[in-house]
Amino acid sequence: MKNEVLYLLLDNYADHEPVFLATAISCGERGMKENPKYINKTVAPTLNPVRSCGGFRTLPDYSFETMPDEYAALILIGGYGWLDNETANKVVPIVSQAIEKDCIIGAICNAASFLGKHGFLNNIKHTGNGLNQLKLWGGNNYTNQAGYINKQAVNDKCIVTANGTGELEFAKELLLLLENDTPEQIERFYHFNKEGFAKLMQSTQQ
Repeated sequence: MKNEVLYLLLDNYADHEPVFLATAISCGERGMKENPKYINKTVAPTLNPVRSCGGFRTLPDYSFETMPDEYAALILIGGYGWLDNETANKVVPIVSQAIEKDCIIGAICNAASFLGKHGFLNNIKHTGNGLNQLKLWGGNNYTNQAGYINKQAVNDKCIVTANGTGELEFAKELLLLLENDTPEQIERFYHFNKEGFAKLMQSTQQ
């Protein structure tokens, strides 16, 4: 489905990283959206449950074999599963196909390092868990040190990368690319979650 946002999860995925993006897609300020522009779906190597770093078990909607060819965005969620080369390498053709189709791609934390490892960051501005990790993971395949930007999240050519603490900035950049809402509303969503409810209430009472 072209309106599906696919979250690719490997075992021991970082469960905090997709939260802001998924919530903004499914929920409004007053509750669940009746007619959201996009639908959140999960993808894993098989249809068996995957476990998060925090111990949550997620039953995926799709496996690598059953995932659709058309979708709105492919979101690679970080975590320790990217250290399993046998499994992670199966993601390479999925990313290659998404790039060929000019699909929106997001990669956060170790998933961004995975992109660097396979040369996917060599022609774009990007960030991740530090330049040293990108160089360590990428070796000779990572040739774009000049394109590294030390920010929480970076968007270039419809590919959004982020470090492991940049989940909110990651969400903001992807929401803008997806045009999930107006830029003003997305900015409001960002500041509300960044600064907190107490600060919002303080400003409205002044």
